[in-house]
Amino acid sequence: MKINITDVLKKILAISAYTIFGMILGIIILYIYLMQNRPDLHPWHTLNLEEEFTIKSTSKIKTFPEYLAQEEKLFDELQEKVYNNWKDKREHQLIRYDPTSIANSFLYKTNWNRSFELKQEKPAGGVLLLHGLSDSPYSLRELANTLHQQGNYVLGLRMPGHGTVPSGLVDTSWQDMAAAVKIAVRHLSDKISSRPLYIIGYSMGAAQAVNYSLDALQDKSLTKAESLVLISPAIGVSSVAAFAIWQSRLSVIPGLDKLAWNSIGPEYDPYKYTSFAVNAGDLMYRLTLAIDDKMALLKKQDRAAEFPRVQAFISAVDATVSVSAVVDHLLDELSNNGNELVVFDINRNKYIIPFVNNDPEEGLISVFRREDINFKLSLLTNESADSFTVVEINKDRDNTVTKRQLDLVWPDNIYSLSHVALPFSETNSLYGSKPENETGLHIGRMSPRGERNVLSVPASDSLRLRYNPFYRYLQQRVVNFLAE
Repeated sequence: MKINITDVLKKILAISAYTIFGMILGIIILYIYLMQNRPDLHPWHTLNLEEEFTIKSTSKIKTFPEYLAQEEKLFDELQEKVYNNWKDKREHQLIRYDPTSIANSFLYKTNWNRSFELKQEKPAGGVLLLHGLSDSPYSLRELANTLHQQGNYVLGLRMPGHGTVPSGLVDTSWQDMAAAVKIAVRHLSDKISSRPLYIIGYSMGAAQAVNYSLDALQDKSLTKAESLVLISPAIGVSSVAAFAIWQSRLSVIPGLDKLAWNSIGPEYDPYKYTSFAVNAGDLMYRLTLAIDDKMALLKKQDRAAEFPRVQAFISAVDATVSVSAVVDHLLDELSNNGNELVVFDINRNKYIIPFVNNDPEEGLISVFRREDINFKLSLLTNESADSFTVVEINKDRDNTVTKRQLDLVWPDNIYSLSHVALPFSETNSLYGSKPENETGLHIGRMSPRGERNVLSVPASDSLRLRYNPFYRYLQQRVVNFLAE
């Protein structure tokens, strides 16, 4: 009997294809099962707030007072649909949507989920503050107060989808937020006249600051910022996020609504969503792609020197963005015009280092060894392995390396900063370890200990540092940079 090799190969290939397809299908089904087998969704995960600003709103909302008026309608809608319909009468719940909860931001003197202005009659300059993804204007309020005391007119913008319910990030886009940024800049520019404009962005807000600045170089009707301060800038998100849109699309299938969420958590934080929508990751990814394209155009036009000065702060270990991403996707693309990068290293004390699993030292060394660096690099690290004292190691654009003693010490129970820690001081009322106010909610001071699998808040959230023990250093660096 003659065997046809071609037919045998075709059968083997067919069997292999079916096997691989079956495995992929099985993995997808298992993934869907695991994702759906998560905590139940609540009204704040499914609610659609009709009064939220979108890019389509710009046909009728063109000024910041109009934006604030729309925001007022939005929060009235939130009050009516969520707080006024609260039916759970259990006591002592730590849920921000419980009208009686200590986590309810409506109960505080100032609701920092809202946009705010700190005015000056004769401003020295104007500062626009852009918060991060799933955050609120609260995240930059400490810097806001400091810069206002320096004589600046300060505007903290609540970007669309934020400060209300986590479902606000299910449908919003980065273009919605970019449109709100342009409205805020126009308003601030009018208030400061010819005075310098500065933009400070945190995480996703930093990416929006970069995006606006790139747009302003192509559109002469937009006011150009003199300097940007970027804190934990979300520049260069992992390409894995490209698959988020497919998960989001599957969530519209009845019974698969939990697929719209990367995480579903208890909403105990008054100014930050604990639940994270898949769409939020997708919009962040698409924003970084848009920035890359606009940056490429700027280089093609040979106009990189026109981009505002940049000062960036980042922790050496960051679950959202890396030092290399900030360098490769931003600073390396810009001209040598006074840019700065400040990196907070991990605690390298000899009693801490043995417990560190992923040491960022190699990446930091590679940046310091570069001879073509076009920005000033500062690294805050331990003076020695025997010390908790922190020193500042600087490398200037001429490759000169210097060391400066600082009056800073690592707390002995902290091994690193985090993405969420940088803009908050240890005296921050909500996230600090030594809150300045004795009343209210103190998330940063909580350090629960007990048996595992008991608390509703994941251990990873409790472990994550919420404040910056070196915040005063960061604050002074920002003030000095903007004054130059």
